[in-house]
Amino acid sequence: MSHVIELMTTSGCHLCEQALALLQQLQRDGLDIDIVEVEISLSETLTDEYGIRIPVLRRSGVSEELGWPFDYDQARRYVTSTSSTGKPA
Repeated sequence: MSHVIELMTTSGCHLCEQALALLQQLQRDGLDIDIVEVEISLSETLTDEYGIRIPVLRRSGVSEELGWPFDYDQARRYVTSTSSTGKPA
């Protein structure tokens, strides 16, 4: 089952580029994920919520987000979590 992962990001964010690279590595390693980059600068609401916290990962059906800093293993656990708390089941 494919997971849609939203990456809250903005142009020129080097940490966001690192987070995207981690997600792309998860894809190369066989995880079935679709990465959706959400440009927060296009929405005042998103900028207010994420402006100083990006990069942040969001996954549908999981109430908790994963904010930077995170590593490969933390991102993998978050992406594959099946609980509503964002913690591995």
